[in-house]
Amino acid sequence: MSSKRILIVDDEESILKLIKYNLEKAGFDTITASDGEKALAIASEEKLSLVILDLMLPGMDGIDVCKTLRQNKVKVPIIMVTAKDDEFDKVLGLELGADDYLTKPFSPRELLARVKAILRRVEDNQQDNNNDDNNETISIGELSINTATYEVVYNNETIELTPKEFELLRVLATNKGRVISRDQLLNTVWDYDFVGDTRIVDVHVSHLREKIEEDPKNPKYIKTVRGIGYKLDHKV
Repeated sequence: MSSKRILIVDDEESILKLIKYNLEKAGFDTITASDGEKALAIASEEKLSLVILDLMLPGMDGIDVCKTLRQNKVKVPIIMVTAKDDEFDKVLGLELGADDYLTKPFSPRELLARVKAILRRVEDNQQDNNNDDNNETISIGELSINTATYEVVYNNETIELTPKEFELLRVLATNKGRVISRDQLLNTVWDYDFVGDTRIVDVHVSHLREKIEEDPKNPKYIKTVRGIGYKLDHKV
């Protein structure tokens, strides 16, 4: 039985029961909330491995919950669930710190695949941090990335990144100067295939640029290689 505890947040009782049943069947411990306020209270009191967060909630919606969690430095991975097939909602959720999104209706199999992929990445990162060979600082221009402490410093200022933003930056930094395709980034950072939906990579790159580039529209570090992907480089 897994010790991983997952918070499920949805105001539809049938959805809560469906997700709870399938996660517990797969060996996860679960806790549920039907509104945003309760979700925040649970997240502040419980040791969570993951949050599955519905976008449309009564009162405080999923976007506000996600934003508040990140503002409070709660770095637990978040999967945003939306009934809308609306790119704006997905992009906004990702920009506020969600790690992934699912559009209703979704299959239990797809949900479990997403959950396991995210948790596997978290475990891999923890193992990397315990490996002295990986406990190093990567310096590129004014950018410093400590892979042991997850600390990123730019122009002598510490930059706050979400877990996925850090992983994306680390992959690009450890492959400095090399072009990494969007599909490769999906596979490496998210550990599964989004069936060609590479928008999630573009959103995270855009958010990273807002944090580490003086002029995000004319980046000096994260360069776009048109039609392929991205590379991290810095040339004075």
